[in-house]
Amino acid sequence: MNLHFSPELLLKAQNIRVLLLDVDGVLTDGGIYMAEQGEIFKRFSTLDGHGIKLLQASGVKVAVISGRDSAALRVRLQALGVQHMELGTEDKLPAAQRVLHALGLDWSQAAVMGDDWPDLPLMKRAALVAAPQTAHAEALALAHWVVQAPAGGGAVRAICDCLLVASGAYRLELEKALGN
Repeated sequence: MNLHFSPELLLKAQNIRVLLLDVDGVLTDGGIYMAEQGEIFKRFSTLDGHGIKLLQASGVKVAVISGRDSAALRVRLQALGVQHMELGTEDKLPAAQRVLHALGLDWSQAAVMGDDWPDLPLMKRAALVAAPQTAHAEALALAHWVVQAPAGGGAVRAICDCLLVASGAYRLELEKALGN
């Protein structure tokens, strides 16, 4: 994984206090596994999960805003300690504004990773916008950074690492992991 971020990207990342994430096509590869009884499972990356935990440990909040809701998603978010979520919402802008309000933050302190049209209103407003390489063209056009790692396979970890580097927390967390 490349940890060399452009100076422009790091400047945008310095004031970020919350990362707003979509699920399908960002935290997952976008596939939906369905059975007669509905969605039965999702595939999540442990790299992304660890990045979310590190980011939260550094003081940056993580919030998930998704048009879909599922038991599998709720189990994963609970395991990661994500406390701020708006699930099953088609209109993501009011959901994001509720999260920001609850945290006492504004768009100048928000980063967003999205991949498709429902994410565009958030991407249009955030101080730092990222998209996985597999995102739709309109999401890619709004992104300050197109992450080369795939959705559901390290894309979220990349933005977490960027935010950790920009805040100075990356080195501290790495030293803890190394037992220093």
